[in-house]
Amino acid sequence: MRKIDPVKHEQKRRDILEAAGRCFAKDGFRGASISSICSEAKISAGHLYHYFASKEAIIEAMAATGLEHAEARFNHLMKSDNPIEGLIAEIEQANTQSCSAQQHQIDMRAKKQLHVDMLAEAGRNPAMAEIVNQHSTKIRGMLATLLETAQKRGQIDQTLDPDLAAAILLSAMEGVGNMTMRDPELDMKKKLEMLSTLIKRFLTPSSGK
Repeated sequence: MRKIDPVKHEQKRRDILEAAGRCFAKDGFRGASISSICSEAKISAGHLYHYFASKEAIIEAMAATGLEHAEARFNHLMKSDNPIEGLIAEIEQANTQSCSAQQHQIDMRAKKQLHVDMLAEAGRNPAMAEIVNQHSTKIRGMLATLLETAQKRGQIDQTLDPDLAAAILLSAMEGVGNMTMRDPELDMKKKLEMLSTLIKRFLTPSSGK
């Protein structure tokens, strides 16, 4: 039996996920077939099924990768003196990237299209609904922990419910991102600046408002 090279195996797995991401962005979850993903990844269907059992399994792996990146960012923010200022700084950094690099704008739009497609698919596909729910719960939990830490330090309004506040903030962030598709002519820089202002005003302790 041939021994599997873990490095090559992981690289091929990432290649398949990237190829699937391009297909989902182009054709949607339902429109993208296993055949088209295989063609994009330059592998056979049998080879793909060696890594992923279904399109849902591919989405689940993509979501898991996103969670790993999010966890790393949140851990970095938790170590900062003021995690909320760090969160605002990340938004401002995204502002700079989105306004200065055309390719970044294209990539972000593709990610938002896939996100909206996943939400739509979740309404009719129980497996997708479970993936979306788990991803949302974990991201909200990370942000809620960040907010709770900031509350203990007296950096944000201590009367806020961390979990509910996290859900509201995530909705606002996702909403601004989705505006890229609904209203592509709106100035991204101004949208992100207003989002930063909204977050600051929402979280500022009552005495500082």
